[in-house]
Amino acid sequence: MQAQAAPQLKAHELDTLREKINDIRITMMTTQEPNGDFHTRPMATHEMDPDGSLWFFAYDDSNKVREIGRNSRVALGYSDPGPETYVSLSGRAEVSKDRAKIDELWNDGLKTWFPNGKDDPRICLIKVNAHAGEYWDRPGGKMMTLFEMAKGALTGQPDSSGRNEKLGDEPR
Repeated sequence: MQAQAAPQLKAHELDTLREKINDIRITMMTTQEPNGDFHTRPMATHEMDPDGSLWFFAYDDSNKVREIGRNSRVALGYSDPGPETYVSLSGRAEVSKDRAKIDELWNDGLKTWFPNGKDDPRICLIKVNAHAGEYWDRPGGKMMTLFEMAKGALTGQPDSSGRNEKLGDEPR
């Protein structure tokens, strides 16, 4: 039995995703611990490739890398309350020690978390390939929210100005 290729987001979905998360630097990455509990931690997204791959720096001896080694399924949650944009992604993660990619993505700001620099042999990359997601946003941001809240209070009608859309295949 041949392994099936992981489902991919379509080009227009990648464009939407890129637009939604472009200015959100920090995501909450969720992995699964050996006992089945979920473990979520903040991670800085360093790049979204044209194919939609998301890249993160880590140490190869970290819990997240061990958890990905046991179960590659991850979830990413992006939140930007200012413009009221929220994105949830499901995908598969893989760990890479590709020195050329580490060099390409490295910036000196990373020394805060990796004080020995990019040549530290423990540094690795986590590459996440999202196959499904969902986003919520509100055109007009906070002003529209305040308007809709006031309108709802006066009319008794629920706020319907927000958007919600699923991307890609349903999570498996």
